[in-house]
Amino acid sequence: MKLIAYKKRLITIAVAGGLMLLVSSVQAQLSHDYLRAADNYFRKADYSSASVYYEKFLQGNGKAQTGQDPYALQATKKAGAAAGNKQQAVYQLAESYRLLTNYEKAAPLYQQITEGQATQYPLAAYHYATVLRALGKYEEAEKALNQFVSTYREKDNYSATAQRELLNLRFIQQQLQKSDAAQYTITRISEGKEGASYAPVVTPDNTLLFTATWAESGKGHTNHIFSASYANGALSNVDKAALPATELHEGTASVSADGTTLYLTRWQVKNGKKAAAIYSSKKATDGKWQAPVALGAVVNTPGANTQQPFIMPGGKQLLFVSDKQGGLGGYDIWVAELNAAGEPVSAANLGATVNTPFNEQAPYFHAPSSTLVFASDGRVGMGGYDLFYSKGTPGSWAEAENFGYPVNSVKDDMYFTSLGKSDNILEQVVFSSDRSAVCCLELMQLQKPTPVAVIPPVVDSTPVVKAEPVKPVEKEPVTAAPVEEVVVLENVFYEINKATITPPSYPSLDKIAARLKSEPETTAEISGHTDDTGSEEWNQQLSEQRAAKVVAYLVSKGVPKERLTSKGFGASKPVAANKNEDGTDNPEGRRKNRRTEMRIMGVKP
Repeated sequence: MKLIAYKKRLITIAVAGGLMLLVSSVQAQLSHDYLRAADNYFRKADYSSASVYYEKFLQGNGKAQTGQDPYALQATKKAGAAAGNKQQAVYQLAESYRLLTNYEKAAPLYQQITEGQATQYPLAAYHYATVLRALGKYEEAEKALNQFVSTYREKDNYSATAQRELLNLRFIQQQLQKSDAAQYTITRISEGKEGASYAPVVTPDNTLLFTATWAESGKGHTNHIFSASYANGALSNVDKAALPATELHEGTASVSADGTTLYLTRWQVKNGKKAAAIYSSKKATDGKWQAPVALGAVVNTPGANTQQPFIMPGGKQLLFVSDKQGGLGGYDIWVAELNAAGEPVSAANLGATVNTPFNEQAPYFHAPSSTLVFASDGRVGMGGYDLFYSKGTPGSWAEAENFGYPVNSVKDDMYFTSLGKSDNILEQVVFSSDRSAVCCLELMQLQKPTPVAVIPPVVDSTPVVKAEPVKPVEKEPVTAAPVEEVVVLENVFYEINKATITPPSYPSLDKIAARLKSEPETTAEISGHTDDTGSEEWNQQLSEQRAAKVVAYLVSKGVPKERLTSKGFGASKPVAANKNEDGTDNPEGRRKNRRTEMRIMGVKP
């Protein structure tokens, strides 16, 4: 009997062991399947689905979900290799959340990478910094950027962009102190559905067209064009635009002034690569749009992505965005000349006053004020994509300027449409931003009313007096009173710990040069100032060199050299405390102390 019991026990142990091995094998297989699915979605730039499966792989449990298509129109360069281990999965999960603009979830994942595998993932510190900036954690962002700058050895776009991100942090803190922010009213007008809504445009019949990735039953999130009535900051009668069905993504519409031609983008993503082209559609007699037809190779250059059309009011020119050769780098804004049939016959790049080596997107032209508005991630701004404007016409655009805060935020702001008049482009605006969203762009309304001048009533209250004899007055010579003005030169930036002026400073310095040339009787002293970081000798030398560089720039712009002097004061003339009363560092005080000033001297006429 003991022998039989013993054999039964052995059989039970063997069966239990086999079941444990089977369960372990199944769990391992599930984990492998989750990782394989996550990597596959990541390669396809489907970051929503990739994040789901990376989470399951890292947690080791959960129910699988169906795939979703990409949320955003913008192309990405982030199709990566398969995640061969847990740390790689953590990194690509962080990337997925960042590209979905879910910065709250991305931040701790990047932090985990930077604290453990910083050398294996050198870009993690950079992305961690941009995520912290988007979350409003500016001091932490600056620390992460400085870590990246000190350890990153490649001389590429990331090293250049990191320097600009440090300038962005300064710009942000300047902008947040603006006194006119209360004049703006910004409200969210999206439907509140899951997914993105962006690229608003008002048609000639006052219909609002926009693009959205709202999920459809069984179809996931695909970009489609929607139409709606828009009044009093709200959407109504929202429905899909009357376009023929397609399996492709389509969006960013623009309608000709006569309302008969619709321009749009259609695209797909295969193996992580985007293929986008611009199409046009004619309106049929029943009010529906006919099957879109791709524009010719003048616009849709083979091998390039072309997107985001905007038809100019006269119908003879089409603004568009492309990464084709011949640009400044990344995505540039171009203009195509159209013939009488609406076909493009030539195309030209808008040039360096608008484009940068990075990305410009979503062109819009406000005819009443002759103003081009677009989004860029290649200029100093609040971070991410900022909205910029440039006055002029195709072929002659002024240097682009940042709209500043609160038009722009520390997240992405783009796709601008104005209903304002010529003297106030910001009177009523519909645009896209993810400033209030956990994920994805949303439709926003911005209003900045034009101030109404109050003219007091004229009342005849002149007293009646008896005239007295007027005594003659002997004239004395009048000596002109000297006048002096000291101003801090805003938006003048230098490379870190160098005297080299960076290109984003040029527009501000050009304005100073124009003023000095218009006031030929004045002279100016340019003074450089630093905080107390580093030695006294180094700060003195750096401040002198920076002031001298500003003088040299102004001379190059036509200001006579004999009217300019430069002087460096190092850290000897702070305008704020470098440290708080408790001894902790005061970044805001240091920012104010790192400045360039101009003292203008002259006489009153």
